[in-house]
Amino acid sequence: MHVLRKHPDVVVVGSGIIGAACAEALTRRGARVTVLDRAPLASGTTAGGEGNLLVSDKAPGPELALAQASLRRWPALLAALADELGPRAAACEYEPKGGLVVAPDGPTGERDAAGLRAFAAAQRAAGVDVRDLTPADVAAYEPRVTRRVRGAAFYPEDAQLQPVLATTALLAAVRARGSEVRTGAEATGVAYGGDGRVSALLTGTNGPVPCGAVVNACGPWAGSFAAASGAPLPVLPRRGLILVTAPLPPGTVRHKVYDADYTGAAGSGDAGLRTSTVVESTRAGTVLIGSSRERAGFDETVRVTVLRALARKAVRLFPALRNVPVMRAYGGFRPYTPDHLPVIGQDPRRPGLWHATGHEGAGIGLAAATGRLLAELYAGERPHVDPEPFRVGRPGLSVGEQPCAR
Repeated sequence: MHVLRKHPDVVVVGSGIIGAACAEALTRRGARVTVLDRAPLASGTTAGGEGNLLVSDKAPGPELALAQASLRRWPALLAALADELGPRAAACEYEPKGGLVVAPDGPTGERDAAGLRAFAAAQRAAGVDVRDLTPADVAAYEPRVTRRVRGAAFYPEDAQLQPVLATTALLAAVRARGSEVRTGAEATGVAYGGDGRVSALLTGTNGPVPCGAVVNACGPWAGSFAAASGAPLPVLPRRGLILVTAPLPPGTVRHKVYDADYTGAAGSGDAGLRTSTVVESTRAGTVLIGSSRERAGFDETVRVTVLRALARKAVRLFPALRNVPVMRAYGGFRPYTPDHLPVIGQDPRRPGLWHATGHEGAGIGLAAATGRLLAELYAGERPHVDPEPFRVGRPGLSVGEQPCAR
């Protein structure tokens, strides 16, 4: 039996998959939560994602450790949601399909293949299941991929789910436990009491929401919300575009397949346009083609030159896609931090203000562990992964001077 309290213990700002995962983990521990969003549920960064749960693109270090913990957590979490809500409500199209990274032939092919082998060896030492493939092996995994390959690696742990379905399942559990999910209410900042701690979330037209803690899960808008709350964070939007083909026969693309240069593009700090090849299928038979990265503020312009670059590189990797019609293209903004690590934890400058943001394009895959980690820290539990690399004020994440309490 859930005991309803007049005001929530925690307000989570943002109804994307990170906010939903935090709210689910907090309510699982008995916290009374309100999830608040100015827009429809899961309509921001989450709706623009491909649903990837990946270890294949992460070098050994804190992000890989978080990804490994999240990959282990997702199946158990989805099973628990199915038990609680019913299989239909918790259906998220989860598929442990594996990932294939290919170094195509070309001017940099041999260098890319050598880099891929070295990258895989370092990941293997960190506990990742990765299998080196010869060019002759690739066709057995992907019959329609180009035969002009210098090297490849297969990652059986990589998986995929439908991100909006996963988010709505997490939020359904939040509601089922007696907490609240509200849309159409814009968070404008945080109010603090005389002791400097959070006392309420401020909203534009809905008035303050009294609470003891606020979680900033605003994704690409987390930097502006943090600044409005008196605790600036260097979180910026980084835009990406994806092409969607017409439905194709089953097995046209069997795994998540990407070019070996994808990791370099994902880890780049360049503000300018970076593109790399990513191709994968969905349950509906469509094929998703990416990816692009560009820091251009919140400019939503869809540039044909970017779409052409994505299509051209996809055909180089999968020649069979050359005459396949493209149904649509969509884009989204990802939350970028200068050191490419998410921010997870309480802000020491503003007690009671928590952050869960900065995952860039990996938020879907990192959500399960992020929500659990934040809830563990909030509840005073022993964290299941080291929180230190994700803290506010870490080296590489300049946040300015600590403001005085007000």
